[in-house]
Amino acid sequence: MRIGDHCRLEKLRIRRPSQIWLGRQNALSEGTWLWPIDADYNGIRIHIGDHNYFNRNVMIDACGLVKIGNNNMIGPGSYITDANHTMEPDKWVAACPMDVGTVVIGDGCWIGSNVTILKDVALGSRCIVAAGSVVTRSFPFGSLIGGNPARLVRRHMIDPSVMPAP
Repeated sequence: MRIGDHCRLEKLRIRRPSQIWLGRQNALSEGTWLWPIDADYNGIRIHIGDHNYFNRNVMIDACGLVKIGNNNMIGPGSYITDANHTMEPDKWVAACPMDVGTVVIGDGCWIGSNVTILKDVALGSRCIVAAGSVVTRSFPFGSLIGGNPARLVRRHMIDPSVMPAP
């Protein structure tokens, strides 16, 4: 596992560490799971940038790629996954292949507590996701989203040129 300097890691569960890239100055609170699929792979399945905060009991479940940018805050109990189980009529669910995609979270997002982010979602930078939301589709820069399934509540920030320097 590649871990940048000045990270704070508290009682994590990690599988397949060679598939995880963790940038600088991240804080991963107790109960965080970084969980690539249990299969050989020479690349990165979980890529986390710099200066992110993961509150208690966050799970990142990756079969393809989950990429998280910089300066994000992720609330307690949140779940991020890039795959869904499939079901075939003549097989038990555990014997069926996964439907694998990606998740990309931009920079400076605030993801509330108990949020679920599902496969093939891209959140633009500076998005806010309300607590308890289930995100099933992508949203652009500066979106405030909430609900199950999550929908656009409003754009809280329009002009990317007003973003602070990292």
